[in-house]
Amino acid sequence: MQRIEKILKDLVAQAALQHWNINLEEEHIQVQKTRREFEGDFTVVVFPLLRYSKQNPEQTGKFLGSYLVGSSDLIEAFNVIKGFLNLVVAQQYWKDQLDGPLCSHDYGMILPGADAPTVMIEYSSPNTNKPLHLGHIRNNLLGHSVSSILKATGKHVEQVNLVNDRGIHICKSMLAWQKNGNGEDPVSSGMKGDHLVGKYYVRYDQIYKSQVQTLVEKGMPKKEAEAEAEVLKEAREMLRRWEAEDPEVRKLWETMNSWVFAGVEPTYKRQGISLDKTYYESETYKLGKELVLKGLNKGVLYQKEDGSIWANLEEEGLDHKLLLRSDGTSVYMTQDVGTAHQRYEESVFDSHIYVVGNEQNYHFQVLTIVLKKLGYAWADKLYHLNYG
Repeated sequence: MQRIEKILKDLVAQAALQHWNINLEEEHIQVQKTRREFEGDFTVVVFPLLRYSKQNPEQTGKFLGSYLVGSSDLIEAFNVIKGFLNLVVAQQYWKDQLDGPLCSHDYGMILPGADAPTVMIEYSSPNTNKPLHLGHIRNNLLGHSVSSILKATGKHVEQVNLVNDRGIHICKSMLAWQKNGNGEDPVSSGMKGDHLVGKYYVRYDQIYKSQVQTLVEKGMPKKEAEAEAEVLKEAREMLRRWEAEDPEVRKLWETMNSWVFAGVEPTYKRQGISLDKTYYESETYKLGKELVLKGLNKGVLYQKEDGSIWANLEEEGLDHKLLLRSDGTSVYMTQDVGTAHQRYEESVFDSHIYVVGNEQNYHFQVLTIVLKKLGYAWADKLYHLNYG
C-alpha cells in the first residue's frame, strides 16, 4: 500500500511540475485510503493543491484524475467528491502483484529447520489385483493435500506408499488367469496391465459364485458352501505355496504384478502424484511374522490348538484378533505390524499418519494396541486420518 501511495504522490508532483510549473514536495501531497462509503481505493486530498491550480476543487480533482489515468496503468477510473479525488486502482495491477508470489513454488511456506519434526504419511496403497479406482483418486488427493499442508507448516514430510502385492486376493487373480487366461497378456489383449489383471479378479469371483451355487443346489448350507468351494481352497493353497516361495507360483506372481505396475504408473503421472518411497507387503510380511512369533514367546500373544496365533484385546474393550493362520500364513494385521516396525527403524518419525477410509477404524485401533503389546511405545505416534 505504501508503494502505491508513493507512486501516486510522484504522479501528482509530476502533474504539478508540468502544468503548474510548481515543484511540490512529497509531504505537501496528501494520499489516503478511500473511505468505505465512496468508490475507490485511494484518495488524493485536493484542497492543499488549490493554491497552485488556481481552480476550484472539482476542476482540480478532474484535471488530476484525468492526468493519472492517462499517464499511468495504475489507475483505471476516478470520481471527485468536493475536495477529494477518489482513485480506482486497475484490476490488472492487483493481479500482477499477486501472480508473482502466488506462482512461486514456496509461497507462504515455512522451511523446515534441522529440529523440525518428521511426519510420515501413507496414502494410495494400490492392490496388484485390479486398477486404481475412484476411491484411490479421492485417497490420493487427500494424502497429497495433507502432505502439502504439513510441508507448508515447516515439517519434514515423507510420503510413502504401501503396495498390497500379496495375499489371498492376489492369488485369486493369478488362479483365474491360470484357469482361463490362455496366455493372454497386455500386448495380446490390448489392455492396460492393471485392467487385464482386474479382469481375472472378476473372473475368479464368477467361478467362485458358480461353485457355491452348485454346492447349495446339492443341499449344502450356503455358509458351508462358501467355505468349501473348490476354487477358494485352490486360492488358499496357492497362497501357502507363495509364502513357501514356490518357484512356479512366484514367477506367475512377478509377471502379473509387473503388468499392474506398468498400468498404474501413467495413472499416477496424470494425477501428479509422486511419493518418496514405496513399501511392498511382500517385503514386510516376513518381519511381521517374526514379530508375532516373538510376541508369542514373550507371552503377550497366545496360540490356539490349531496352531493359529491370536492377540487377546478384551482388556482394551475389543475382541480377539487373528495374527497368523493355522497354516502359518499371515493376515493384513501381520504385515502392517512389520511395515510399521520397518518404517520406524528407518525413519524414527515423530508421527505417522495413515490416510485410510473409516471402514478401517477397527484395524488401526488394533494395530496400535498390538504394537504396544509387543513393547513398542512409539505406537502412540500412529494416527489414522479417516474419512467417510
